[in-house]
Amino acid sequence: MTDLQALVVRQWLPDWDRMNFSEPNRQRRPEPHFYLMSVRASDLRRLADIHRRNPEGPRAQDLAIQRRHDGERSQEIRRYIRDGFPVSTLGPRKAAEADNLRKPGWLPSAIIVNLIEPHGERGGRILDPDDAIAVGEPVGSIVTVGLPEGFDEEWEPKDLAPIEIIDGQHRLFAFNDDDSDDFELPVVAFKGLDLSWQAYLFWTVNIKPKRINASLAFDLYPLLREQDWLDAGEGIHVYRETRAQELTEALWATPESPWFRRINMLGESGLRSRQPVTQAAFVRALTQTFVRAWHTPRTTVGGLFGGGEFDGQGGLDWPRVQQAAYLVACWRAMDDAVADCDESWATELRDLQAEGDLDSVADPAFASPYSMLASDQGVRPLMGLFNDLSYAATQALKLRQWRVGQVVDDLNPDEVSRIVEEFSEQPASSFLTKIAEGLATYDWRSSKAPGLDDDIRGRKLAFRGSSGYKELRRQLLDHLYEEAEDDTLIGAIEHVRDRT
Repeated sequence: MTDLQALVVRQWLPDWDRMNFSEPNRQRRPEPHFYLMSVRASDLRRLADIHRRNPEGPRAQDLAIQRRHDGERSQEIRRYIRDGFPVSTLGPRKAAEADNLRKPGWLPSAIIVNLIEPHGERGGRILDPDDAIAVGEPVGSIVTVGLPEGFDEEWEPKDLAPIEIIDGQHRLFAFNDDDSDDFELPVVAFKGLDLSWQAYLFWTVNIKPKRINASLAFDLYPLLREQDWLDAGEGIHVYRETRAQELTEALWATPESPWFRRINMLGESGLRSRQPVTQAAFVRALTQTFVRAWHTPRTTVGGLFGGGEFDGQGGLDWPRVQQAAYLVACWRAMDDAVADCDESWATELRDLQAEGDLDSVADPAFASPYSMLASDQGVRPLMGLFNDLSYAATQALKLRQWRVGQVVDDLNPDEVSRIVEEFSEQPASSFLTKIAEGLATYDWRSSKAPGLDDDIRGRKLAFRGSSGYKELRRQLLDHLYEEAEDDTLIGAIEHVRDRT
């Protein structure tokens, strides 16, 4: 192959003509277009150099823009190219067992490169004119890109390669020489682009764009439900995230749920009063509680909705609509217990609404922005306790024997509501009520609540950050132990204390 065909992409605004271009500052005026072409991975590897920054040298004098090559990152991409997602995330043994889950490993995003001009210098090396890439005159929007003479043979650059990678080194190094001939990569090529503009491009591509918020990412999962990897089992992390997203949506969509239409499903700003907790927060809480594995090497308290073995038995074989109903029942028990609570913390939050300081139709003790129950800070530890205590009392509560009959397992809110009502006849229903009643007497005010004295506010500030979840959980478990009178609940608390 001696020539490539490229599309000329003209991107230039008249206002840009007035910009302050400066050759001494390595910001000479760029060409008003770049080129879009398809290049075999094997050819691009032969033609390209990657100029990496030196972490030890003076920063202002380092004219390279690339970070150190991360071999593990390239290997991860290589696995994705060969097997697709999610097989690329699995270890060798699980990947070998998941052949039916393989998917195409598309790489549609472009590698961004610069075509160095003849006699161009990089790090003391000079591009020989015979090794330069020649760009012809456009014919309409198409241009011919000529490769170095002898490229089809055993060509190697005399000193400096004619292409430098601006962005995409890890994707390029994911290919080995033995399998890259037939895989083409989209390439965006600038010609003679000054070094400062290359650094600017790298920064805008990798740093400036705002990442998609996690709640919106999780909200896309329903569009993938027809993919078979979503039902492949709890051994794949994305399965647990997907089940957690489905259960979060059930909490949001079921009228009997205290979280009915009150979860911020897209993570949008400005919704704190009406939708105080994001979908991402619920998904993370569920994956670490109800949807974690039934049994793990680190703890004998697993996820109630997980799989695996426990005491010689597998996890609960509940359909997801039954799981959703149990989760709604947990939160409804807590909501009812708080509504009946006349502790000072609850009455003070209600008084704030009476004074017109809050705008909420729900009980402020549960829904106030000053209540940890309406925050990620409280949601995760609370779900952890409902899960762990139910897990510890699985046999006493006869959870394996609870059957909901024939259901259409599509998480229809009406079906979830029906099962929630049926659940009220189960032994576990009163167990959840006892947990909720004990926890409702805890002071759920956040550190931002008006009227806290300095000592109480200081203790509540300890719940901030990742370590705060663990501390709040510990306090809630101790508080519940002091309040508990039911033998089954006391036994479950002792079990959880001993094993976590």
